[in-house]
Amino acid sequence: MKVLFVTLFVVIADQVTKLLIRGVQIPALGIDLHGMALYSSVPVIGNFLRFTYIENPGMAFGIDFGWKSFFAIFSIIASIAIFVYLYKVRNESAPVRFSLALILGGAIGNLIDRVFYGPLFDGTALFHGRVVDFIDFKFFDIHLFGYNFSRFPVFNIADASVTIGVVMLLIFHGRRLHEAEVQPAADLPSGESQVSPDPDGDPRDPDTFTKG
Repeated sequence: MKVLFVTLFVVIADQVTKLLIRGVQIPALGIDLHGMALYSSVPVIGNFLRFTYIENPGMAFGIDFGWKSFFAIFSIIASIAIFVYLYKVRNESAPVRFSLALILGGAIGNLIDRVFYGPLFDGTALFHGRVVDFIDFKFFDIHLFGYNFSRFPVFNIADASVTIGVVMLLIFHGRRLHEAEVQPAADLPSGESQVSPDPDGDPRDPDTFTKG
């Protein structure tokens, strides 16, 4: 399935940007990237777009249920399910498969953080890693329930990939279902309609059935 190259691209882009933000040292390869300090920000487009380095122990946008391994296990199950479904719909339209490939790439990108970043960077166990987030957008000032929301929750390329993939899937898969519903009527020969019985005739009489 060539569409998996989209998944591979998302995973590579996600991990490279995270390592650039977080920093990584691999002496054997001569790699020594110091990255950013945790919770520090760097303006990209003034105050509208910043790179703000945070680590998220939960799901996208800071959602956390407390059990550290839950999200890693959930991500593994979800990634397998998406891959199996992508294989089943391998003959579907390109936009549908592209959407699933984006979702799969985002799921794998964050899964790598949750499974491996703990032992690689923090000395903790597998499945205890935290997801690196860094894309920080200015948001409309909203006052709700006594809280002021002025910036969008910090996210990463994997989060963006999943979000875009889900939106595209809703649009194109929903359109395909709608086209499937109207197709049977469109397949009728021109100038003819379905045969309908004459309510006043004998159903056993062939002349009872007329064309509309």
